[in-house]
Amino acid sequence: MSAADATGEVPEVALLIGGEPLLTGEWLDVMDPAAPARRVGRVALASEELARRAVEHAERASRGWARLPPERRAEALLAALAAVEPLRAECAELLVRENGKIKREAEADLGSFFGRCRLAAELVGELGGRRTLPRAPAAPGAAPLPPGAPPYRTEIQQHPLGVVTIIVPFNWPLAILAASLPYALVAGNAVIVKPPPTAPLALSRVLHALAAQLPPGVLSVVSGSNEAVAPLIRDRRVGRVVFTGSSAGGKAVMQLAASNLSRVTLELGGNDPALILEDAQLDPGALQRLSLACFLTAGQVCMAVKRIYVARSRYDELVSGLSELLAAQRVGPGLAPASTMGPLNSARQRDFVRSLCAEARAAGHEVRELGSIAPEAGAAEAGEAQGHFLRPALVLDPGPELRIVTEEQFGPALPILPFDALEPLIEQLNSEWSGLGSSVWSADLERAAGVARRLRVGSTWINNASALAMDNRAPFGGFRQSGLGRELGSEGLREFTEPQTITFPA
Repeated sequence: MSAADATGEVPEVALLIGGEPLLTGEWLDVMDPAAPARRVGRVALASEELARRAVEHAERASRGWARLPPERRAEALLAALAAVEPLRAECAELLVRENGKIKREAEADLGSFFGRCRLAAELVGELGGRRTLPRAPAAPGAAPLPPGAPPYRTEIQQHPLGVVTIIVPFNWPLAILAASLPYALVAGNAVIVKPPPTAPLALSRVLHALAAQLPPGVLSVVSGSNEAVAPLIRDRRVGRVVFTGSSAGGKAVMQLAASNLSRVTLELGGNDPALILEDAQLDPGALQRLSLACFLTAGQVCMAVKRIYVARSRYDELVSGLSELLAAQRVGPGLAPASTMGPLNSARQRDFVRSLCAEARAAGHEVRELGSIAPEAGAAEAGEAQGHFLRPALVLDPGPELRIVTEEQFGPALPILPFDALEPLIEQLNSEWSGLGSSVWSADLERAAGVARRLRVGSTWINNASALAMDNRAPFGGFRQSGLGRELGSEGLREFTEPQTITFPA
């Protein structure tokens, strides 16, 4: 990365291929969501040829990296991480400027990156080396063993896939990257990262520093249009593609990867419900957790609560409690100390959320906008008043057919729907397209657990929800159209290997 361009001091992000930074002369400007006329940096763009070159370098580097003992790879990752540690404050501020989130959320994003990398390194023992299934002759008088069973002796060992491509979204780029990057590296793969076009700066700053401590080509960074970076998905040398984004985007990635039968991990959209049972505790602490689970990063979290189903007897109490909390929200630029919520990352997403609320209003439902937009959001600088700001909104008892209920809004607008019977609700939720996350809120933990076990989703929280309540030791992923494969935990580590079986004669 360099530090200046002709218009002032803004970061320029180079590609990183084969251990070397590369400026191409083709640039994409990165704008501030709080002030869209203000450029905060720019990123170099790759061509198809450069993307292919990145795969070639990664494939070559993966051979030597895979030959290292897993413990050595884990040690190298931790040593590289220590060299990146001094950049945390700088990168947190940069992330605010390009992403829009408030500073403490950016700091949490960086913190999650470091924490998840360390957890991945700690799991190195799960790779296990060779595992032997020993000879076991049949006991006297026992039935004959089936073909292929003992007394044969069999060895099983895990091999790295080779080259892994990771495509990162804008919302929590460092935390989401760290659900796969360190696991792929510890498992012995070389990795190519495609940063999000609207928020590539802090991510690339971290990756360039990390890669400088690793063998050249083990970690590459390639930005570009979908067409230019297509070789990162469809090249036959790419063993796995990890994509986090919309369900539509996941289908497109899967189609490209299918040409070479490359494996895919898809962490896709979620329309995550919270079920508030009639005995739920709605004290200030619970309401605060629920509000955070809904509105963290202005609702731009894949596993955020996207809709609330509440027992009718508790509906008014819940609406009143959340309204009081949200009234104190102050929406403004992420670096303003008083801001509790930043802008959405793009005008397109802001307008989509507005359209969902407008549709609900037109259908006769109350849309309760709360909180305030801070004066800093309308400062005198050119473009500042055009930031992608939205006040948080509660959409009260909307029709179940409305898009605010059926689609993932990915923004600060929350539908709240009363329910009378739990069983039909569970059946309904299990039949829908989404299956990423859910939460159950009840004073009776056993009852809540019974409901949770019947919900067909990848993760269910009890009396909490969303990113800040995750156990990073456990696998994460979705059912149905919310994804394929798993990240995190020992399951996530094994996703980046494939078993080989060798059977010896008796």
